[in-house]
Amino acid sequence: MVAVRGTYQNGYVKLDKELPFNNPMKVIVTFLEEVETPSEKRLTLSDFSFAESQKALEDYTGSFSETVIEERRSSL
Repeated sequence: MVAVRGTYQNGYVKLDKELPFNNPMKVIVTFLEEVETPSEKRLTLSDFSFAESQKALEDYTGSFSETVIEERRSSL
């Protein structure tokens, strides 16, 4: 295993020195500085409410399960 420093910029890694390898080689890139990544909004249990679902469906007169089955069939 060989360790070489380099710089990552715009999707590319530029190594600080040339290496004598001609064949493609697998590498592992470790970022040494802390990088802030935008947090993804994830669903939590509190995002779901049985009462809100009941209220949203109170005027619905069809079969909910049939509607779900038809929606899934149409997406195939």
